[in-house]
Formats: sequence, C-alpha cells, structure tokens
Amino acid sequence: MIGNYVKLARPAHWVKNSFVLVPVIFGMKFRDIIAWRQALLAAAAFSLLASAVYIINDIVDRNRDRLHPKKKDRPIASGAVGVGSAAAFAAVLVAPGVALAWAAGPMVVAIVLAYFIMQMAYSFALKNKMLIDVIIIAMGFVLRATAGAAAIGVEVSPWLIVCTFTICLFMGFCKRRNEGATLGNGEEANNHRNTLSGYTPELLTHLITLSGAVAVVSFLMYATSQRTVEHFRNYYLVYTLPVVVYGVFRFAMLSMRGKYADPVDLIIHDVGFQLAIALWVAMVLLILLFGPNLQAFFAAGINSNGGI
Repeated sequence: MIGNYVKLARPAHWVKNSFVLVPVIFGMKFRDIIAWRQALLAAAAFSLLASAVYIINDIVDRNRDRLHPKKKDRPIASGAVGVGSAAAFAAVLVAPGVALAWAAGPMVVAIVLAYFIMQMAYSFALKNKMLIDVIIIAMGFVLRATAGAAAIGVEVSPWLIVCTFTICLFMGFCKRRNEGATLGNGEEANNHRNTLSGYTPELLTHLITLSGAVAVVSFLMYATSQRTVEHFRNYYLVYTLPVVVYGVFRFAMLSMRGKYADPVDLIIHDVGFQLAIALWVAMVLLILLFGPNLQAFFAAGINSNGGI
C-alpha cells in the first residue's frame, strides 16, 4: 500500500529539482552553508509540489494511461489507488511544500505557487495544445532556477535563463519523440496524448535540432558574456563546450531511438550521459575554484615572453 503512494509521488523525478541548486554554483555561493540550506529548502518545496502535480495529472490522465504500455501500471491507472485517496494525498503534499517555500523566502513562495498554477493549467487544458505543452514544461524548469536564485539572493544572468529554457525545451521535444517511438503516430498515440498525432517524426526532428542548437548557442553566449567573465574572473567556462555538445547530441540520439521511456529514465539509467554530466560539473567546479589563478598564471607567462 505505502509503495503505491511512493510510486504516485515519483521521487525519481525529483532529480529535475536539481535546477533549483544551479544558482548556488553559478552564483559563487557553493562555500556558503546558509545558501545551500535555503536552496535545499526551495528544492524540497518544489519536490513536494511537483509530486502533487504528478498525482493530479495522473488522476486526469488515468483513462489515457491505461492505453500506454508502461503507464498502465501506474497506481491510479491500474486501480491500485483510488481517485479519492490520490486526491487527498496530493492535497496533503501541498501544505508542507508551501511551508518549505516560505522558509526559503517569500519570493520563493510566489514562484512555487506560480509553478503550481501553471502546472494545473497544463494538466487540465494546455497539455492538449501543440508547442504550448512543451513550452509550459520548459517554463517549469526556468521557475525552478529562478526560485533557487531567489532563495539565496542572487541575480540570474538573462543568458542563463535563456539557456535553461532552451535546453529544457529541447528535452521536452525529445520526450515527445520518445513517446512517438513507443506508441507510433497513429490512433494509439492520439488516444494517449492528443498532440502526439501532430508531432510527426519529421517535425520533432526539426524541433529537436532547432532547440538543441539554440541551447548550445545560448550557453556560448552565457559563457562568453562580459558579465559571466567578470563574475567568474576567467573565461574558461567556454571550454566546457565539447562536453555540453556531447551531452546534447547523446540525449537527442537516444531519444530518437526511443531507448528510454522519458528524459528522467534516460538521466537515471544511461551511463554515457551520466558521465558527461559528472565531467561537466567537475570542470565547472575546477574553473570556479582555480580558474582565476590559472588565468593569471598564463597571463604572466605570455607577458614574460612578449605575447604571441
């Protein structure tokens, strides 16, 4: 019984809330215990609210989920948890979620509530609108990153916001490609999700390519912007580009093959993608910790040799 409620909450999907913690690193607050505490409170708030959203979405989609080869085993779709019990569980999660957000700061409460309202609109209406459905998903991640910044009192670079939005837009279209690969693009797909019949493989290939390219370019703009260089006191972030490109390309490749059910499944189980993430995080931390000294060292060497 308890296991069914755990499945309803989808704790594996809490990995998405790591976006809340990103401002701690890029805001140069990673040595600040209080910043980590506030960001973790915001991440916990998002986790509880997101779980409530998943439950409500499962209630709304229970009949459609029964037509999906994997989602049919979800607790509500399978009948293991009744609709009334699931709704009560969702309501129970909302109150502590808002309380945790309040502990992280009043602005975090506003952002978390905006996220919840937006997701309710998605669950009951906007999921049936092509393009808007994926844009709403991407905006959810932007709100996560913004909440993390609000929790620790730092301003987020506009290019970092654009980068977050476009990379999550890319992942959203990859999710639709996964669903198309699993269900096809016929009546079965349309019965599960109204927009899938419109998301043809050709259209999704174009949208994945476009959003992935914009995400990479926006990362470059962020990494090379004067504000970022001055904030990090070095320009080495741009040299993580090969790892970023590999991660984006691998995500697209595996999504188009339909190897994983959704992006979270890919992130949790694909070793190659996990290694890319781990390498990129390690490089970023090294750049933040030692980049200024390394840049000064190279600058002194170039000046002593009369330049290039």
